[in-house]
Amino acid sequence: MKKRAFFGLGNPGTQYALTRHNVGFRVVEALAAHLQAPPFSPARYADMTQTTWRGIQWYFFRPTTYMNLSGDAVAYWQQKLGLQIDELIVIADEIQLPMGTMRLTPKGSHGGHNGLAHIIEKLGRTDFPRLRIGIGRDFPKGKQVEYVLSAFSPEQEAIFQQLLPRAVECLITWAVAGINHAMNTCNRRLSTPSSVSPLHHSSSE
Repeated sequence: MKKRAFFGLGNPGTQYALTRHNVGFRVVEALAAHLQAPPFSPARYADMTQTTWRGIQWYFFRPTTYMNLSGDAVAYWQQKLGLQIDELIVIADEIQLPMGTMRLTPKGSHGGHNGLAHIIEKLGRTDFPRLRIGIGRDFPKGKQVEYVLSAFSPEQEAIFQQLLPRAVECLITWAVAGINHAMNTCNRRLSTPSSVSPLHHSSSE
């Protein structure tokens, strides 16, 4: 059976749940809920859940290592599950992308993101798929940490809620049809975050 593993980056704890740095957690939670996976439960280095759909075993992870040690969870579960590098994907926040946008790529540098940097360090490679979720960079110089560890404004939260079903669709497309097809559909609509179509997948398909 095919395997797909989704690692949403963030920090554990209720105080971080709605912060900008935790959009990876929120996207993975939305995907798991959409595919009607069981509730997340504690496991090594992460909370996780899994389900089977369309002949694929889907694994969902929220690392509990805190952001800067995200690579511990990714490296451990890659080895534990025997995942090829193209069978896993990392979902993370990105200050270089505007709110309401996302970018799916098959590889890349960490771009200053501590979670991605640690994953690259632990895996020893940069060629793993990642979906970067735009959070904008509306902060004064030297205030990046405060910005990513604070919650969206109500207006930004509304934009994120519009993006969320598109991100779920994007990850499903990646898992089922492959990254090239997914990039064509996920990345081309970057400038139109308001054009959101309802999700049409269900776990009974």
